[in-house]
Amino acid sequence: MTIEKKNIVIMWFANFLVAASATMVLPFLSLYIKTLGDFSDAYVQQWAGYVFGVTFLVAFLFSPIWGRFGDKYGRKKILVITSAGIGISVLLMGFVTSVTELFILRAFMGVVTGFIPMSAALISAQCKKETAGRTLGTLQTGTVSGGLCGPLLGGMLADTVGFQYTFTLTGAVIILASLLVLFGINEVVFKEANDEENKVYTRKEVIMHIFKSPILMSVMLISLVIQAANFSIQPLLALYVHELTRTENLAFLAGFAFSVTGLGNLVATRRWGSLGDKIGHGKVLIILLFTSALFFIPQALVTELWQLIILRFLFGLQIGGLLPCMTAYIRQLAPLSIQGEVLGYNVSFRFLGNVIGPVMGGVIAAAFGIGMVFYISGFLLVISAVFLWVSVARESKRIQEKKTNMSA
Repeated sequence: MTIEKKNIVIMWFANFLVAASATMVLPFLSLYIKTLGDFSDAYVQQWAGYVFGVTFLVAFLFSPIWGRFGDKYGRKKILVITSAGIGISVLLMGFVTSVTELFILRAFMGVVTGFIPMSAALISAQCKKETAGRTLGTLQTGTVSGGLCGPLLGGMLADTVGFQYTFTLTGAVIILASLLVLFGINEVVFKEANDEENKVYTRKEVIMHIFKSPILMSVMLISLVIQAANFSIQPLLALYVHELTRTENLAFLAGFAFSVTGLGNLVATRRWGSLGDKIGHGKVLIILLFTSALFFIPQALVTELWQLIILRFLFGLQIGGLLPCMTAYIRQLAPLSIQGEVLGYNVSFRFLGNVIGPVMGGVIAAAFGIGMVFYISGFLLVISAVFLWVSVARESKRIQEKKTNMSA
């Protein structure tokens, strides 16, 4: 087995462990807060939102920093540091005695939340541009699989052994992932023939490189929109399912409607990445944004739960290709020496979308109803597709004009 293939296999399992462990504790965070004191329901709901959201907010600020450190000092080192940091923070959550301590640990978790994007940067730098989409799509299946299994395993563990042992076991599993990377990964640093690929960039130069590339800026904004659209409905999904059915198994059905999107993601992600390698990742991204809106907007019109589940599965098939294609596109657009930092900024935009989405969805639903959330979020996906279409067309025209001038 080649070093590249071995690294992909190890990072697949590491991503699975980290994604599963990170999502294990999410289903019962609000229940855990209740055990920390005699609080009102309003207090618990308010602090559950704070404790959940602070991780993404802090990660938004720190992702580019980890990316820059990875480019400079080696991505394997950052993977070990971030996974160990996440593991320790989760482990300590089982021993908190107040909501404030839990909030601080979740904030610290945001500081070190850079494992999964850094793993994509490491694998991206070690694979050929021509096969980056397929390779990164394969890697993402590990993340998606972990994200699907995590909440289920977390709920089962919490019911069986209690909250404290669940946090302890979860933290231990993440630390295991850091050891897997430490002893299993061989980081190969490639040097491109093109001097531009190996140039050392200052932070200001990296930011200017992003701003001067309309396509890179489009990809960053699309990352924000995708996450905002997806997260806009997630906190409201249980309420929406309740409107469609009056069954007693509401929590299970809401969880199923949530997870079926991830199932669609898992089924399609590798295939979309392979298609991007063949016809161009920009084209695939444009197609996926339009089709995502096509299956997202009609969710506002369903009258039965089975209709919602089918549409959410079809929506999951589309968004499954967005992340590997965006990462592979960045692999093509950004010099190798700044891959990690550019991916870090891209992840920052995603985390910002994670924060904006639930707030946007709540405000829209309160004013106009849950159905309007699907319409507005779907409209944002269409706008993003048009924006990227224009950017790609302009870039193609610029490259063609440059070739014409050189041959003249």
